[in-house]
Amino acid sequence: MSTIRVQTTQNVTLEYEVASVGERIVANIIDTLILIGWGVAWVLLFTALGIKEAGMAAAVALVVGLPFIFYHLACEVLFNGQSLGKKARHIKVIRLDGTPPRIGDYLLRWVLRIVDMGFMSGLIAVIVILTNGKGQRIGDLAAGTCVVSTRPRQDAGSLLAPALTDANYVVVFPQAALLADHDVATIRQLLAKGLERDNYVFINEVANRVKEVTGVQTDLNDEAFLRTILRDHAHLAAEGS
Repeated sequence: MSTIRVQTTQNVTLEYEVASVGERIVANIIDTLILIGWGVAWVLLFTALGIKEAGMAAAVALVVGLPFIFYHLACEVLFNGQSLGKKARHIKVIRLDGTPPRIGDYLLRWVLRIVDMGFMSGLIAVIVILTNGKGQRIGDLAAGTCVVSTRPRQDAGSLLAPALTDANYVVVFPQAALLADHDVATIRQLLAKGLERDNYVFINEVANRVKEVTGVQTDLNDEAFLRTILRDHAHLAAEGS
């Protein structure tokens, strides 16, 4: 699987595995099945209630049509860059500068989804993703986003192992020195657990707690912030030993 390096505004380089075309197709199929199931359930309910055809058409257009239109936009805004299908396949939308995607980014991806997925049954999106090598369809190119895997990388070393840095590493957050070794070990374990379960609310709580303790203020997303804190602490500890 190919990888992408994200250079953040704070000169932190993050490496992610790009979500494969296959994973994105499977995620889209899951989302489509969810929407179809939603629609069928409402049609069966309206039929059981004896709603006449004219009334059923209006009701279906309201409670089924709107979710079909706004499903992906609403999910990505509410679920941190993931639809239910993406969550099931452990992939998500990120920005190429390492900051959390904004509502405007999700909106642009949603609008251009018409071009990506509305023509030739999504073939345009597949071609663009395969040719640019960064997990980006047209909507991603316009929004400055890409879709990556959230599974912990096995070849990058376990999160439970101490982070290693080279001699030329530049510490981003000197406040990492305020953390005790046992605090850092706990952060590693909690981050690994959150990533394993795709629980970004939990990761956000961990990141907020670390920010409270260290006094750090940053626009990095929660995962990038915690990974950077771990690297900074490892480098500072190595320098002090």
